[in-house]
Amino acid sequence: MIGKTYKTMLGERELSIETGKLAKLVSGSVTLRYGDTVVLVTAQAREEKSTLDFLPLTVEFEERHYAVGKIPGSFHRREGRPGEKAILSARITDRQIRPLFPKGYRHETQVIITVLSADQQNMPDVLGPIGASAALSISDIPWNGPTACVRVGQIDGQFVLNPTADQLERSRMDLVVAGTRDAVMMVEAGAQNVAEEDLVAAIEFAHAGMQGVLTLIEQMRAELGQEKFNFLADGDLSTDLVPELAEAARAAGLRDALLTAKKKDRSAAIKALRDRLIQARIPEGEVEGAEERLVALKAAFGKVEKQELRRLILEDDLRADGRNSKTVRPIWIETRALPRAHGSAIFTRGETQVLGVATLGTERDEILVDDLTTETGDKFLLHYNFPPYSTGEVKRMGGQSRREIGHGNLAKRAIRAVLPTFEEFPYVIRLVGEVLESNGSSSMATVCSGTLALMDAGVPIKAPVAGVAMGLVMEGDRYRVLTDILGLEDALGDMDFKVCGTADGITALQMDIKVGGITPQVMREALAQAREGRLHILGKMAEVLAAPRAELSPTAPRIVSLKINPELIGKVIGPGGKQIRELEAMGAQVTVEEDGTIRIFSADGAAAEAVKARIEGITREAKVGEEFDGTVVKTAPFGAFINLFAGQDGMLHISQMSEERINAVEDVLNVGDKLRVKIANIDDRGKIDLIRPELEGKIAPREPRPARSGDRGDRGGRPPRRD
Repeated sequence: MIGKTYKTMLGERELSIETGKLAKLVSGSVTLRYGDTVVLVTAQAREEKSTLDFLPLTVEFEERHYAVGKIPGSFHRREGRPGEKAILSARITDRQIRPLFPKGYRHETQVIITVLSADQQNMPDVLGPIGASAALSISDIPWNGPTACVRVGQIDGQFVLNPTADQLERSRMDLVVAGTRDAVMMVEAGAQNVAEEDLVAAIEFAHAGMQGVLTLIEQMRAELGQEKFNFLADGDLSTDLVPELAEAARAAGLRDALLTAKKKDRSAAIKALRDRLIQARIPEGEVEGAEERLVALKAAFGKVEKQELRRLILEDDLRADGRNSKTVRPIWIETRALPRAHGSAIFTRGETQVLGVATLGTERDEILVDDLTTETGDKFLLHYNFPPYSTGEVKRMGGQSRREIGHGNLAKRAIRAVLPTFEEFPYVIRLVGEVLESNGSSSMATVCSGTLALMDAGVPIKAPVAGVAMGLVMEGDRYRVLTDILGLEDALGDMDFKVCGTADGITALQMDIKVGGITPQVMREALAQAREGRLHILGKMAEVLAAPRAELSPTAPRIVSLKINPELIGKVIGPGGKQIRELEAMGAQVTVEEDGTIRIFSADGAAAEAVKARIEGITREAKVGEEFDGTVVKTAPFGAFINLFAGQDGMLHISQMSEERINAVEDVLNVGDKLRVKIANIDDRGKIDLIRPELEGKIAPREPRPARSGDRGDRGGRPPRRD
């Protein structure tokens, strides 16, 4: 038998992990099956050590359209660059495994997750991290796992482990949790105003639910695991320099430099102090070993800076800009910042500033989804832009980075929870977060500015949403949770925990841990402190704009809706789309749905109303007993055809034109004459018989003729023409 398979129950279904059958030349290779979803995960590292000064880890999530029996929709009909869903799935895996590589490991390492089959119910995004953990565990790559990853939903008040896609539609939360045997390492969630305690309980439920998977991977490692290769970490010459340099740095004013309020001033003060200390320790004119000593001294100073910053936080509750652990940076807000945008707002918190811009569009503007899900489109778009000038840097600009996509998705999940339904507010909504300044927590500022921009546009959101980034400094049993972290605290701290929500509960969160994981107690404290910060920010937002504006922005286009009989849709579209093109030439976009719902979209309200009136005329349905001031459009020996309204004629029989017998229709009516008529009958083919209301009761009503095979339906006495 080729390969070996390991199985365990995960939620309500069996998870199987097979190895030794596929991709056998790679260091670590596993195939996972969960339902009919099948994922191949491989892990490989280069033998040569990289010259980079960071861990060169890449995680790729490859979606194959054959997995759902589809041919790609691209021009070349093959898969191209990863879509947003694939990038987000790769990030989940990366954030789970990255912290557990050994310190000093610098070998280029690649994990590739390939979706071979997707049943569109059991989602592959949480199978990738499990496969990566298994592949790394049995490979020769040094890694301190295993880890596992699961999804949790809440349906009818009950937690569900790894819910299906259908179950997730009814869930109050979509929570993804990764962890080790003893601690939680990564959390990603979207929620419908869920209380903090419910989220902690769900995370604990997830951690308990992943234990069977961890046991399975540990068994695989014990039976099949390869010996880990020895890697050579850089000789750390800086370690011996730290004690002496730390004492000198403190004496030279490192504390004051670290507590400088402004980022630029703080960076300049720290750099000047570092340069003075280093220059004093490299004798002038020394050449041999000078470069190596310079690198070591810079590394040693970095460690001293980190130690001093963490000491100030833990011992004195003092942070780099002088705040204590619970204080939010000063906030200022401006709405309607852009005169022609539909909605706009500038949200500034300390030295982080984001311009939020809302644009309203039609259904034609929804983004088409071409991935392995069952979704076909998305009517809410949020794009997060992080240009290099926001951090005072010069960098090459190109497409969106994975970080930008991840940050944008977090803000999107946070705000989506409070949006009205499309039926309530029939606009496609696009939000853009332009990061103008960044010194920590720009994604959370995007949530705040985006919410304000929506309210500025007059979008009837259910409640305002704010976000705050929490940090952590932990040394042994001592720790301190930080509210509204700076970029420096993110870099030198142990946690980045972003929490978004309304005054009533959480709508999204994302947590990444740089240490071995955190306990539920630390998480409870972080969430409680985040709530305090969130309420403070919401209060500041309410001082400027407490609720959506009562009227839609004057620059926003208007949508007029009406409902017609679905059988009349063809009349609105016209042959080859001729009719709808004429309607749109009047100055509006027109969308028609299968149920007869028509939406007219125009920046000119008068044009929208004119198009609506035209459609109502085209689709108006006549009713027996209705009276009209009609116009004769055609005469025939048996009667006259009278136009009642646009697109609808009826026939007034010669016997119904006068109390006296007449010899010819033209003796009474001619084309262009106007007269009052009343609908007497409508047959099953929609043909209309008319009478003159002033003659009703004075002449005998005409009996409607039954339709005959081949009858033209003109109700005259003439037989149908035969060629």
